[in-house]
Amino acid sequence: MAAKPYSLKGVFSIIMAAVFAAVLAACAGAGQKTGQFVDDATITSKIKTAFATDKTVSAMQINVDTNQGNVRLSGFVDSDAEKRRAEEIARNVSGVRSVTNALTVQREPATRR
Repeated sequence: MAAKPYSLKGVFSIIMAAVFAAVLAACAGAGQKTGQFVDDATITSKIKTAFATDKTVSAMQINVDTNQGNVRLSGFVDSDAEKRRAEEIARNVSGVRSVTNALTVQREPATRR
């Protein structure tokens, strides 16, 4: 089996997830302990990275918010299958307690991100 080449989209998404995690860790809110905030940032980063490496899910228009292990997905996807797959990926990340799937299916597919 040949190695899967990295796409620009995938590399960009991974870099953005890492930057996002670092920013979140630096801006820990008063309502959360720093350790929990870092754990939430790690969960968010893992989900975004998993989206970037999945062939079904486009990470560019999906927002991932994590609070005490509870994940909320929002944004836009191109199909019901992509919406279900995004939720499945999020549920399978270690540390996730629950997933709220608020993704909106665009009936006219957007230009691929």
